[in-house]
Amino acid sequence: MRFAELVRSYERLEATTKRLEMRTILSELFQSVPRGELASVVYLSQGQLRPEYEGVELGLAASLGARAVAEATSTEPTAVAERLRALGDLGDVAAELLTAGGKTGEDRPLEVSEVYDGLLRVAQTAGEGSQDAKIGILRDLLGRAAPLEGKYLIRFVMGTLRLGVREATILDALGAAWGGGTKESRLAIEAAFNVSSDLGVVATTVADGGVAALAGITLTVGRPVRPMLGERAKDLTEVLKRMEGTAALEYKYDGLRVQAHLDAHGKVRLFSRRLEEISAQFPELLADLPNALASRPAIVEGECVSVDADTDEIRPFQEISRRRGRKYDLERMQEEIRVALFLFDVLLDGDGRTIDLPFPERRRRLEALVRGSTRIRLATQRVVTDVPAAQAFFDESIADGCEGVMAKSLSAESSYRAGARGFWWIKYKREYTQGLADSIDGVVVGAFHGRGRRAGTYGALLLASYDPEKGVYESFCKVGTGFDDAALAALPEKLRPFEVQERPPGIDTGLEPDRWMKPGLVLEVRGAELSLSPNHRAGLGMVRPGAGFALRFPRFTGRWRDDKGPEDATTAAELLRLYRTQVRRESTEGDDAPDGATGVPVGRKD
Repeated sequence: MRFAELVRSYERLEATTKRLEMRTILSELFQSVPRGELASVVYLSQGQLRPEYEGVELGLAASLGARAVAEATSTEPTAVAERLRALGDLGDVAAELLTAGGKTGEDRPLEVSEVYDGLLRVAQTAGEGSQDAKIGILRDLLGRAAPLEGKYLIRFVMGTLRLGVREATILDALGAAWGGGTKESRLAIEAAFNVSSDLGVVATTVADGGVAALAGITLTVGRPVRPMLGERAKDLTEVLKRMEGTAALEYKYDGLRVQAHLDAHGKVRLFSRRLEEISAQFPELLADLPNALASRPAIVEGECVSVDADTDEIRPFQEISRRRGRKYDLERMQEEIRVALFLFDVLLDGDGRTIDLPFPERRRRLEALVRGSTRIRLATQRVVTDVPAAQAFFDESIADGCEGVMAKSLSAESSYRAGARGFWWIKYKREYTQGLADSIDGVVVGAFHGRGRRAGTYGALLLASYDPEKGVYESFCKVGTGFDDAALAALPEKLRPFEVQERPPGIDTGLEPDRWMKPGLVLEVRGAELSLSPNHRAGLGMVRPGAGFALRFPRFTGRWRDDKGPEDATTAAELLRLYRTQVRRESTEGDDAPDGATGVPVGRKD
């Protein structure tokens, strides 16, 4: 196919914003393309060279594109820069200069296959001298291009194609071209795309064999599945109503959604929610997954979160986000930011595809598949049948560092719906806060043994507030962050006078520390916010029956309050005032990201 034919269609697409008209233009274009070039044309029309999950990028900066235009048109770089300032689009500059040079593209017309192959070479060229080589390939293509061809060639390279073509429009066009434009054919085409994430494969398959041939596109290890998404609910009553009274609630971890693919030989590939490969960013997961899963091949989904190496507590999203996109200092980052992958679904295991099974059966298969390790774990789940049970589990999830719960249907029809959003999964997240305005003074009532580099000493302390009316110390957090090496080394000696073998009278907590401490030491902590927890007893029942205050993401400020006795610590009444004065707002969610944030301003995405 001549490249000129393709860019004429692009010119028509750019001239309209009407989706039906765009569908017609694309449908006619796709039907006119030789089968061997159809996938290439589909990718080019998306502004891509390969499916997104392959991560193929041209790697050509704007300055290099301008240099290629200058060399191809025998124009001084300063003149190209001047025209670019005037026109604002390097593609328009290329077209103008090619017109001035009398280029017609008729000497040896460009073919689509030549352009596509040339651009692939640009993307694959690397190493010493690669910039000059990339410019040379582009210059040679421009040297044979007519003005309109040059315009769209440069726009593609610069990522400014501006056709307005989306995945949904291409799916519509494929349905119009080879499915008769029916709703059924459109759904079949979309379903094939959702499990393959490759419009080129879908287009070629339906063009060659019709809609019936799409059934042959199935799960393939190494090719990511478009993720299933959940709807929202205003409260837990609505959640249970939509789930017909019974739901499986899971912790909604605040991290990066990861789809892990393990082939028959044990090779692992990791993909993000946006289907980008992120394998290189988490080498520890690549090492652990083959041993943590009982059979292969497998495709599993989970949430990757940062965990405290010493206390095993979940850390805020900002920490795991530092691992996102990381290419350098990986060994150092592995030490600084430890991670755990909490698996919540399985789409394929050693016994075959599970994507079509109801959720309860998928969960059973997942539990049988996951052997578990320090880094690879099962998402915490509980089946509930009433609002109090749902609320208790929700409170536990918040206290354990999560952002809420995900409710999942137990219906016989609860298969994994790739690429779809619906009420088979419902996310329920709490209101978020902008943080506490003040610090809290807590009494040390227990200590937990350290892990990792803290082995042999204490890794975290159990803190309590004081209730003067009851004369009781009630726990509100477990803190292990904020202690420097000197403070850690000094802990055993500092705590020794207060150590006791059994729980002292007047201490109320739902946690069991490794060593109890009689009240005496007071230290200052700050945190992201106060939430409610069934495991902590500070202010129990003040806001909700059966729940006390819990400080989320607590951090020792470094200040021991030697000027305060245990009765001078923050009281339950003061915690209630802090809880009520927190600035609250509803969470919002963008398109990237693992959904929402915990204890931090929202709006970010992975």
